[in-house]
Amino acid sequence: MHDSDNLKDYQRVRLLAIRSLFEIIEQSSEGTVIVDRDARIVWMNERYARRFGLEDASSAIGQPCEAVIPGTLMREVVSNGRPILLDMLDTPKEPLVVMRLPIQDAKGGVIGAIGFALFDELRSLSPLLKRYSSMQQELASTRSLLQARQAKYSFAQFIGTSAATLEIKRRARRGAGSDSPVLLLGETGTGKELLAHAIHAASPRAHKAFVSINSAAIPEALLEAEFFGTAPGAFTGADRKGRPGKLQIAQGGTLFLDEIGDMPLPLQSKLLRVLQEKEYEPVGSNQVMRSDVRIIAATSTNLEAAMANGSFRADLYYRLNVLPINVPPLHARLEDLPALSEAILEDLGSQHELDGEAQALLLRHAWPGNIRELRNVLERATLLADHPRLGASDIQAALGTLAPLAQQAPQKTYKQACEDFERQLLTDTLAQCAGNVPEAARQLGLGRSTLYKKMVALGL
Repeated sequence: MHDSDNLKDYQRVRLLAIRSLFEIIEQSSEGTVIVDRDARIVWMNERYARRFGLEDASSAIGQPCEAVIPGTLMREVVSNGRPILLDMLDTPKEPLVVMRLPIQDAKGGVIGAIGFALFDELRSLSPLLKRYSSMQQELASTRSLLQARQAKYSFAQFIGTSAATLEIKRRARRGAGSDSPVLLLGETGTGKELLAHAIHAASPRAHKAFVSINSAAIPEALLEAEFFGTAPGAFTGADRKGRPGKLQIAQGGTLFLDEIGDMPLPLQSKLLRVLQEKEYEPVGSNQVMRSDVRIIAATSTNLEAAMANGSFRADLYYRLNVLPINVPPLHARLEDLPALSEAILEDLGSQHELDGEAQALLLRHAWPGNIRELRNVLERATLLADHPRLGASDIQAALGTLAPLAQQAPQKTYKQACEDFERQLLTDTLAQCAGNVPEAARQLGLGRSTLYKKMVALGL
């Protein structure tokens, strides 16, 4: 009898707790609504009815919940029997924090649902909502920054079908799949930066940042801070919060070092440590930071001559020169000039075309400024010309006295052109392999005996 009395007391307390909980939430909430198993409203308090434009709560009885409360998820709670403990509901006045609970019978079957709009809790949740909004803004800012650091070009934009261009693309695509450093060599204006973008875009790091830094464009005193970042208050005038360097911004992605031949010697030794040890220290800090970046370097200077005169470290050169790619000047791949001209005119949004004489004149030019100069000349020609078809006179006017015209190259046969290209390719590969014929044969995909025969035939 004693146990029976205890059971009755427990049930009584439970029922009182349920009733008390309902009354407290109902009284302190902006509104309460109850629906049946068909998600039709069976009860709604007056405050909630007025919020949704009803003069009397009784007019909501029997209506589908969505007809009275747009956007409500009460039907979902009835359907799957799972509560939605915290959610945001937009209303004509202001958003509400709402809670939705299923109602079950004695056997556990869902017979309806009850929803509360917790207007008092909205103020107490304000810090949480502000923090959520702040995190959303920070995430959007980070995404925007990352998008700004994405590669802008692909291999399709490295225009040309000449043998030299196709070989460049082949080597670059092969290098894109690895994390080894790439060294782009060639005159200014030949498209080295475009090629660096393309390598990153085709690499497994394409979803991460592509960050570039030009050693020739930043004062030597600031270059180290730009590269490694600074600790808080590292020097007078430094940012109190510290400043991330390009290495940190490029973490997980690619760091493009343009004009690396102009990098000061002290910074070269620190870059070597980054490449070898995968770590660095921000300026003014003792904290060692890990580095996970893929290095692509480019220069228009002769690094071998720079090593000889002591302005470039030999150990850094050998560390960077894992996959060298020689980007030839425009005058060495004139076969690509018509396609380049067409692509540049299209990129300029121009409707102009080049006639045969204009193209012949372009082919005779020396192009000391390479593709950058070609773009400059074509843009000037389109601005000066009064007609859509550009002739030799238009190109000559655009060229002005920028550079002398090259002498008309003697006409070659197809066989002579093939031999010249093959001789140059073999010479370059043998030089890269320091005269090691078996290694050169492996890189070229030839048998050793075949390479020896070709060397004899070409007089190498």
